[in-house]
Amino acid sequence: MSSAPAWPTVAAEPEDRVDGRRAAAVHRVRDFLVDNADTVHALLCEISTHRAARYEIESTVATLDGALDEVATHRPGRVPRLAAFMPSNVILYSYALYLLVPALYTERLVFRPSSRVKDQMRRLHALLAEQHRLPITLTTASQREFLQDHVSPADVVVFTGAYANAEQIRARLTPGQLFLFLGSGVNPFVVAPGADVERAARDALAIRVLNTGQDCLGPDLFTVHASLLDPFVDALVSELKGLRYGPYTDPDADFGPIFYESALEDGAQFLARNRGGIVHGGHVDFRARRLDPAVVVGDEVTPRTHVPEFFAPIFNVASYRDEEALAATLTTGTFTERALGSSVYGHAPALVEALRRRTTVTLDTTLLSIDDGNAPFGGYGRMANYISDGRELRAEPVLISKAVAAHRPGGGR
Repeated sequence: MSSAPAWPTVAAEPEDRVDGRRAAAVHRVRDFLVDNADTVHALLCEISTHRAARYEIESTVATLDGALDEVATHRPGRVPRLAAFMPSNVILYSYALYLLVPALYTERLVFRPSSRVKDQMRRLHALLAEQHRLPITLTTASQREFLQDHVSPADVVVFTGAYANAEQIRARLTPGQLFLFLGSGVNPFVVAPGADVERAARDALAIRVLNTGQDCLGPDLFTVHASLLDPFVDALVSELKGLRYGPYTDPDADFGPIFYESALEDGAQFLARNRGGIVHGGHVDFRARRLDPAVVVGDEVTPRTHVPEFFAPIFNVASYRDEEALAATLTTGTFTERALGSSVYGHAPALVEALRRRTTVTLDTTLLSIDDGNAPFGGYGRMANYISDGRELRAEPVLISKAVAAHRPGGGR
């Protein structure tokens, strides 16, 4: 991979903003990722495709490059203790977002890896800790022990995962503890009149098949104007026919096995229940953990449309006819609760205006294009992400440094 932009000099940062030793430690990790990309990439390829792992390294380097400016912009106060529940995917990127950057203003950090990737997370931490030597501690304690020994005394708690689990943890916290929940959303992908259908199909494939669909930015619903439904599906199927299957280590593979067993089972069950709507793909091989990218065309989208969360390369396609009706649908019920991001292709000003009140919106491009580890991200749906201080809960885009400065008592400078 190519080198990322040069790191700002530590001396340029005023001492009252960032501890120079910690800035240098984060810098060492950044350089290690650039100089030893192959070593880290090989580890990530145990749970991610070759291309997804490469993208994750590049995103992490960019985030570390922007770390000092992020902290200087939001000016979070000192945080004595932070505890983080880590996700089961994008383990390197999450390590930077929830541990390395916060270490610039947090005294002690402890994290608990997901049981699904505990071994990979342990080895990644060993690699990176040798470079940074910061007070970042990995614990393999049970969740009960982690809650009692580390979460209860923490000033900031970061949780990535299911909303129901986040609510159970939040109920155990006390006022004054800052709790940051990062979940997932429906992320509707809309193809409206005037869209470049070929481009929309290519972009749909790029974001839904990223890491074989095992990414929280993947759209769970593709809704296409009725006049464009057939051309879009034809273009999408044409693109999918050219994909290549292979192991995670294959640089030429477009998709690979499903790493997460529950994701394979959930995807297979959805395909079985909706087999009448499958227009392409959908072959499942449980022994090989393979689920071929599938296009499923269902009924016209309504407020009652059930949209499951996918962690597999499934294109759940539904048509719409009226822009205002679609805007009303995508801003009510479960769509509002799971409002995180959305993408609109074509001309739909009323829809875009409505979605912007609830989600982060991209126009004629995917959510990947605005993935910035140094900026708040998310939507305004409680089941997608929120910030709680034990007294108030705010569903809004989340960035830890900004949340600490804005919502932790005495958190800003």
